[in-house]
Formats: sequence, structure tokens, C-alpha cells
Amino acid sequence: MTKVFVHGNPETADIWDLLIRELNSQGVSDVVTLSPPGFGSSTPANWNATRIEYRDWLVAELEKFVQPVDLVGHDWGAGHVYGVISEFPHLVRSWAADCAGLLHPDYQWHDAAQGWQTPDVGEAMVAGMVDMDTDTFVQAFSALGMTPEIATKVKTGINAEMARCILALYRDAAQPVMRQLGQKFSTTKPQNGLVIIAEEDHYAGPLSSHEEVAAMAGAKTVRIADCGHWWMIQDPSQGAHVLMSHWNSV
Repeated sequence: MTKVFVHGNPETADIWDLLIRELNSQGVSDVVTLSPPGFGSSTPANWNATRIEYRDWLVAELEKFVQPVDLVGHDWGAGHVYGVISEFPHLVRSWAADCAGLLHPDYQWHDAAQGWQTPDVGEAMVAGMVDMDTDTFVQAFSALGMTPEIATKVKTGINAEMARCILALYRDAAQPVMRQLGQKFSTTKPQNGLVIIAEEDHYAGPLSSHEEVAAMAGAKTVRIADCGHWWMIQDPSQGAHVLMSHWNSV
């Protein structure tokens, strides 16, 4: 069964490198990474970078597979996964994703997201990230949980088109959009789901909110201890164990 991984913002598929290497070492070889348009891949003509466009992009990619896949999402990649399985659950055999608190009825976007959603402020923020020299970027994102090697690779994908997509996506997803997606998600109750909770990741609200969203949707939960937002980089061994246990249980 193909394992499909989708990353988020501001990222490229390089964030999965260590986790995929660990999976390969344990015999999991049929792995595909998908890069959302603007986040490591080119954008189609007239791309507005809305949440629905990203959902439909992922649907089109999944429809290329002969059979349903095991889908894994992180950050906005998780958001795209939630969008797909809320509307097209038949495309996946199983799903696993973090940041479920994004769908909680009480979720408020984190400070950086609120900055991106604010005219002029957001433009200045993304311009600063694009213009940031590699050494400064690597230092900043290594402190947040990336390795210097992966942060260096990710920096090569930080460009003006990613910046445009960041602003468009976050502004399109201002509340109540994510709240409404959460309502759809909990109503659909997509099968064979796992909500991954990195215990030191607070971008998507308190840890209890992830558990509450999972409970509403009938999904399992697992906590990854001593890891933050980039759990797949900080502890790829634990991440691989979590995913393989989930896939084996389906």
C-alpha cells in the first residue's frame, strides 16, 4: 500500500527525509511525497492558493493511484488531508495527521498566522523571510526543531511564489473557515484515522483540543513525547514506529 506524505508551511518535502529513511530501513519502501503548489512545486496558471484549491489539488493527485493510499499530513499538509477526507474519504485506506486543533470550534490562529492575515503586516513578514540569508534562516529554524541540513534544503524553496501562497492561503482560511471544516470533519467521521499529537507543538492550540477533535471524528490519538512541530525530524524513529503501528492496525 502506497504511503503518501504531504507537508505544510513554510516547508518543502525535505522535512520528511529522516522519517522516510527510517521507514525504508524497516522495509517500508512504497513512499511518495507530494509538494503543494508554491511549497516546493510550481503553481498552475491562475492559482489563487485557496484552501479549496489545495484540497482539490490533493484529490487530483490521490486519484492517480490505482487503489486508496495511506495518507499522512503535517501542518497545512494536515489541513489539506482533513479537507480531502471530509469530502472524499474513499481515496484513502487510512490517514494520519497532526495539528488537529486547527479544526477545534474554539481555535484562534497563532500569532504568525494572524500577522500573515493582516494587510501590509503579512507582506512585510513574508518579504523578510524570503530575503533572510541562509545562515540566519538555518539558525532560526534549527532552534525550532529542524536540523541545520534540512533547514538549509528548505531555505532553497523559500521564494516570492511561496510568499504569495502563504498570504493567500492564510487569508482564505481565516475563521470561521477552519471551524466550518471541523464541523464537516466531525460529521463525516472518516475511517481508520490517527491524530498525531506532538507534546511540545503549540501552533494548533492546546493538546486537549487535538484530542477533542479526534474524539468528535472517532479517530485514534497518539502522543509523541519530547517533540515539537517538526516531530518527524526530531525523533524519526518514534515517528516511524507510530505510523507503522497505525498502518499495521488497519
